[in-house]
Amino acid sequence: MSNYGFCHLSVVPLRSEASDSSEMISQLLFGECLEVLEQTEKWTRVKCLWDNYEAWVDNKQIITGIEEQDALASLRAQVQIDRYAEVEMYNATALLSIASTINTELVNKYLTIAKCRFTGRSVEMGAKAIESISQLSLKWLNTPYLWGGRSLFGIDCSGFTQSVFKMHGVKLHRDAYQQAEQGNLVSFVEEALPGDLAFFDNAEERIIHVGIVLENQQIIHASGQVRIDRLDHQGIFNVDTKKYSHKLRIIKRLF
Repeated sequence: MSNYGFCHLSVVPLRSEASDSSEMISQLLFGECLEVLEQTEKWTRVKCLWDNYEAWVDNKQIITGIEEQDALASLRAQVQIDRYAEVEMYNATALLSIASTINTELVNKYLTIAKCRFTGRSVEMGAKAIESISQLSLKWLNTPYLWGGRSLFGIDCSGFTQSVFKMHGVKLHRDAYQQAEQGNLVSFVEEALPGDLAFFDNAEERIIHVGIVLENQQIIHASGQVRIDRLDHQGIFNVDTKKYSHKLRIIKRLF
């Protein structure tokens, strides 16, 4: 049954309801494959095969009608780019964000999906194994904060951590509270290592924020923009305002 699809645009909004005015809760990046769950005349409810996140997307912004075996084969042949890239489609050039997905067939060649042909230009292959999570995270510095964002053009806190780990080939869930359920607990902040995830809660003890631990008691996180602040047993100390911005809940290690 042809119930799979493909994101053929640079960045596509995923919405909570089938409406342009509905809240954007996440995004699809170029090359990500998806399963079609439900379809109307204008909207499709999809599940992203990378993180199993479900949401609604405008029919005009994805390609559907792909066979399951083709979608899964494409998924196995993917790498995540660690620098910006360009692809040619419909006789025009599209700029892609880092953490977008490139099928290995597209590098210096062409790829045909659902009768649409793409040609790779200036394509950088995925992150080298020697690059650590903390090194990869620095590529996102100063990216503006955007609720539901997952790209260099705007990103939220859990979208940032998910995208960095995606570039390293590690699957994280989409939202901060879901990511907090992954990995192994680190007992004390002094034991945290670069690449660990630190989670922060609100007054109701609900996890609302996440960042990536760096060396020298620092953390990189998306708050206003992707930035580096200090981390201690209380939480995140904003180096600009000289105040604590987030209260530490737990630290998790994925490796």
